[in-house]
Amino acid sequence: MAVRAVRGAVQLDRDEAGHMDERVGELLAAVLERNELVADDLISIWFTATPDLHSDFPAAAARGLGIVDVPLICAQELDVEGAMPRVVRILVHVETYLSRAEISHVYLGATAALRKDIAQ
Repeated sequence: MAVRAVRGAVQLDRDEAGHMDERVGELLAAVLERNELVADDLISIWFTATPDLHSDFPAAAARGLGIVDVPLICAQELDVEGAMPRVVRILVHVETYLSRAEISHVYLGATAALRKDIAQ
């Protein structure tokens, strides 16, 4: 078994707590499903949000999914001119038998344009 990192992102339509929970929950569920992971495989999750998101902590969505004993942290993305707005990114550290090449990084909707090299 190895420690691997899984990347992902999702763009929100609006800055509302319920919408953030829904979209970030969808992203986390897709990461788990596509990589055949369960909560016990998670080591930690880093969340970042663009500076235009203020309604809630993205990590709250993980707690809502029952991920309660995994270290989570939120940070703000750099405020880069022209960057895609209302984006939550994740970096999930996991224990898995998958090789790096087998890891499925998840970029939902418009965020696939952020990392065309690794978006599935």
